[in-house]
Amino acid sequence: MYSLLEQRLHDIETNQLHPFLRNSRTGLEKESLRVTTDSHLSQRDHPKVLGAALTHPWITTDYAESLLELITPPQERAVQALDFLLNIETFVYQQLEDELLWTTSMPCALKGEDDIRIAEYGSSNAGRMKHIYRQGLAWRYGKTMQIIAGIHFNYSFDEAFWQPWQSMQGDSGSLRDFRDAQYMALVRNLQRYGWLIIYLFGTSPAICKSFLGGRPAPEGMAEFNQHTLYEPFGTSLRMGNIGYTNSKENKSGVKVCYNTLETYINSLRQAISTPCPEYAEIGVKVDGEYRQLNSNTLQIENEYYSTVRPKQILKGFEKPTDALERRGIAYVELRSIDVNAFHPAGMTKRQLFFLEVFMHFCLLQESPLVTADEFHAINNNQTLTAHHGRDPNLRITCHGTSVLLRERAKEVLQAMRPVAEMLNAVHDEDCYTDCLDSQIQLAWNPDITPSARMLEEMHSHNESFFAFAQRKSREHRDFFLNRTLSPVLEQEFRRMAQESLKQQQYMESDTSQRFDDFLADYLGNTLEIAKN
Repeated sequence: MYSLLEQRLHDIETNQLHPFLRNSRTGLEKESLRVTTDSHLSQRDHPKVLGAALTHPWITTDYAESLLELITPPQERAVQALDFLLNIETFVYQQLEDELLWTTSMPCALKGEDDIRIAEYGSSNAGRMKHIYRQGLAWRYGKTMQIIAGIHFNYSFDEAFWQPWQSMQGDSGSLRDFRDAQYMALVRNLQRYGWLIIYLFGTSPAICKSFLGGRPAPEGMAEFNQHTLYEPFGTSLRMGNIGYTNSKENKSGVKVCYNTLETYINSLRQAISTPCPEYAEIGVKVDGEYRQLNSNTLQIENEYYSTVRPKQILKGFEKPTDALERRGIAYVELRSIDVNAFHPAGMTKRQLFFLEVFMHFCLLQESPLVTADEFHAINNNQTLTAHHGRDPNLRITCHGTSVLLRERAKEVLQAMRPVAEMLNAVHDEDCYTDCLDSQIQLAWNPDITPSARMLEEMHSHNESFFAFAQRKSREHRDFFLNRTLSPVLEQEFRRMAQESLKQQQYMESDTSQRFDDFLADYLGNTLEIAKN
């Protein structure tokens, strides 16, 4: 099962490719809700002192006005990305006055959907489009699931790696085609083995009852206490049936194919161009106001939720599929990571080291094309792990066969050891095998996983999910308020905030095109891609 992996590791060693693996790049994206002093959803505007959410590259918002998204630029080492993230959040916290950043993936106590303000991005055409897209999500799926937070792990291999790797594989095609095919193989394996991340990193086994908005609890959920529901063996309810996941596929008819970059692009394009009668009933522009960008199966590509996406950096108003078609894959985005409530950054260094091992394992491990049956098994494995991952009797599907999750987890993690040893050699460190050993312990003992620790701490403190998350959020606020940024770095954050505000004002000063025409041009692929 791992013979190709072993051969490729041997070839890397024999051909001395270690230097080409040294300069991979890591970026992190972290979402956090702004909440009031009593831990209810903030109704305040995105603070201007942080800059403009539309144009700031590091500090923006996701679905809601209160849902901050902090983004690091690519860093040479994963731990440097974590340090950068800590610095961004330090700057943010020291501007927030009396607000908290909610430190778990599942949201705070909610007063209903009217409590959720959809993010505003100003009066420019680009800003209006971002807001209307979010309006469309509200009409299609409701607001509540959109404010679940997570961490995205962005990873790319050094461009200098691909040419010698292509030669070693005996591939005589174009370098770009080879790179794209390798990244898509990586993406397929990230999906195949993605249940492992949900098991190891899941930190959302419980929710506040207010999240359901009065709806009955889903089957399998139990009452932890008066205000909290939980899954006894749950790991990441965020990635389960109550979250914004691929479960909507069966209703919307979206069938995205990851076998090649071409099939991925074409299947997404089909979804964003196929009319949907159900969404047509909502209306696009009603009484002069937009409810959604269009009534197709997907308004735009980003509406399709996936645990992993192949990505290319966009130029101006370029569509993601167009960017991929024009320039190929630049990096992959792993989106299945819960916010770790036990660390102020939402992630630990050990978790990051493991993700690097995981990325290299998925690149080097055999990655056959995904059949329809396997696609179903991938989604089913992830859902089962999200809801029942710590159940010692849980079985998942591997190569068409039912296996115990805990046994499969031990096997896969052990197969990663030579990959971790390779990365130790690449960076002349021991951190990669050390982090792997810590994850193997979680496979042996589900009671020490983050999800189990969360429930145990709630039990020992006799507290609800809300009280647990509030306590952790206050602890993390104190951590960030006690940190000190260098004067140079703080000045840079302030400069970028002001620059982003000026850029938004410049965009809003351009009234040369009506929004209706702008939207038609965007959807019709006739906007200039370099336009800002």
